[in-house]
Amino acid sequence: MSTPDAATARLLVTCPDQPGIISAVSTFFYNHGANITDLDQHSSDTQDGTFFLRLEFQTPDLDCSRDALENNFRKRVAERYGMQWHISYAAEKKRMAILVSRHDHVLMDLLWRVSRDDLSADITMVISNHDDLRAEVERFDIPYHHIPVTRENKAEAEAQALALLEGQVDVIVLARYMQILSPEFVARHPHRIINIHHSFLPAFVGANPYQQAWDRGVKLIGATSHYVTEELDQGPIIEQNVQRVSHRHSASELRALGQDVERQVMQRAVRWHLEDRVIVDGNKTVVFVK
Repeated sequence: MSTPDAATARLLVTCPDQPGIISAVSTFFYNHGANITDLDQHSSDTQDGTFFLRLEFQTPDLDCSRDALENNFRKRVAERYGMQWHISYAAEKKRMAILVSRHDHVLMDLLWRVSRDDLSADITMVISNHDDLRAEVERFDIPYHHIPVTRENKAEAEAQALALLEGQVDVIVLARYMQILSPEFVARHPHRIINIHHSFLPAFVGANPYQQAWDRGVKLIGATSHYVTEELDQGPIIEQNVQRVSHRHSASELRALGQDVERQVMQRAVRWHLEDRVIVDGNKTVVFVK
């Protein structure tokens, strides 16, 4: 999936399902000179259905300013259909912070992809509870903040991290950050914190899940990326993937394969968030990918 053109804008909509929504939305943008280049929608199958829409449009020929466009959309379309909605612009890259501990495989993949413009984001900082990865991060000219976390100073450490993040980020990525965030931390960034973990949870917990998996002779390994909520590892899932393995794989081979799956799953989840392809629906997500 290529990096979107800077002239691209995106509309996300959630509202009660009823006839005429797509017609009203598309007519509105046509009348304002926008060229719609992609439209995807989904309706829930509940009795009181919910309608979800993602629309991409091109902005060079708009007949009004962005502020006027959004104000007109709110008055003429959104209020009529009871919409929760948001318009974003690809030219305005989302600001991303990465939190990491010692495992570097997810972190380095994200740093490389952003540096190559494969992921459209500005990484404003990396925060870690260890200093191990400073040199690797600073090679990319990205600020690295070492905030040690202990049982005794956890609240103070979180407050320090929140102060650094305040007003500087649109999304936070936990690239194998081996700390549990407090409900207060999560509440400051709702549906803007993305986590990755191996899919052995809760069966194989602790420091060496791949060894435990090898000990049990697993036949599938995998990874899950999700938004962080107050409930540990229970947030809305964005992406998952698995890799079939066999008795021929050693524990170290399982680890290498698992880390590769983690990288793949995280980069897709982050990409879809950056490109406004994800709508949270309660404890689930609607992800508009083809």
